[in-house]
Amino acid sequence: MALFWLVACFAFISVTFGCGVPAIKPVITGYSRIVNGEEAMPGSWPWQVSMQNNTGFHFCGGSLIDPYWVVTAAHCKISPSEHRVILGEHDQSSSSEKIQTMTIAKAINHPQWDEETINNDVALIKLSQPAQMTDGVSPVCLSSTSDNFPAGLNCVTSGWGKTNIFDSSTPPRLRQTALAIMATPTCQQMWANVQKITDVMICAGGTGASSCRCDSGGPLVCENDGAWNLVGIVSWGHSLCSTSMPAAYTRVTAIRSWIDQTISAN
Repeated sequence: MALFWLVACFAFISVTFGCGVPAIKPVITGYSRIVNGEEAMPGSWPWQVSMQNNTGFHFCGGSLIDPYWVVTAAHCKISPSEHRVILGEHDQSSSSEKIQTMTIAKAINHPQWDEETINNDVALIKLSQPAQMTDGVSPVCLSSTSDNFPAGLNCVTSGWGKTNIFDSSTPPRLRQTALAIMATPTCQQMWANVQKITDVMICAGGTGASSCRCDSGGPLVCENDGAWNLVGIVSWGHSLCSTSMPAAYTRVTAIRSWIDQTISAN
């Protein structure tokens, strides 16, 4: 059995809504993992998107960073003709939520994305039309290249990923977990002889918290001066979602320049 998972479950500025400040304040009550974690307050992570196929099956997460753009993981293998982006969703079993279902104009993988090393695991999605900013839909701030997020800093990840690795389905309601950034040397030591931790990765969890399958592409956010910044993109972790092992996230500070250049060119 593989020791890590890397599986998806199968310059416009808003003048009304700033980035990283939810209209509905998040309520984070504990440090339990998404596996047996807690339900998020509806609408409190307004940048969280669900990547779905044309049948409505959720297979990856993502983050709205601009009315036209979403960032996710390259290993989600987004297809504009087969996939869609759902905004403003909380309960995927409900038909009464005011969601926005968006088609995809472009899906752009990082040119140095490497499926073997899992390096540069990031993709940008351009929506066919701009998202409408509401209380439940607004962008997250992007970390700048000079930002530093030290070991021990408590951050939050969210998604509709599995709560039990053996479950056949994912939970209908968005879940969240608080977890701490792990020092890169510690993470490298823990994953030694299994998978290389590169400077384009940031680790979090390993002490009772973890992302899991189908959370891929979703956000790892840290709060700074009252605004939430996208620090990582869910990439890979232990095959059984062990909470004693850290998960690896694509480090946003390392790929911020590529994001800016790609959006500018498209």
